[in-house]
Amino acid sequence: MSTTTLALRRGTSLVSPELFDQLTIRIAKDHPNLPAGMPARILDQALAFLGAAAVTTEPIGPSDLVDIGWHTFILYTRDYAAFCDRIAGRFIHHNPEDGSEWPTNPNGGSVPLSRAVAAITATGYRVDAALWNTTAIDADCTQCHAGCHDSPTR
Repeated sequence: MSTTTLALRRGTSLVSPELFDQLTIRIAKDHPNLPAGMPARILDQALAFLGAAAVTTEPIGPSDLVDIGWHTFILYTRDYAAFCDRIAGRFIHHNPEDGSEWPTNPNGGSVPLSRAVAAITATGYRVDAALWNTTAIDADCTQCHAGCHDSPTR
């Protein structure tokens, strides 16, 4: 019997190394309390999340830490718009619903983070589970950027 191992893609594969470095440096500058290496992990997962958001048909939302990466990327509007056109054929909007950072289900309530993790996995991206486990990330996240909210899974 043979087994096939699926090589999972990294979110970093969706942008140039130069843009990845620029965005990672910005995350580190804007969030100086993050541990070393965390800005790159955050950006990798934000890119994987956006790669999944480009093709999923259900609403998904990021974890608090992953949202930092998305917010940072959006600041670079030209690069972000070009990225969205290339991977999704459309602009991927970040629309808070009802004053919240989290998308809502059509039936009410927040979208669980597990849906985003499943979408990322289904699209072939590697999941950095620690960045999606809201109980484990609180010690690493300073909640220092405006608009950050507690996870709806708590």
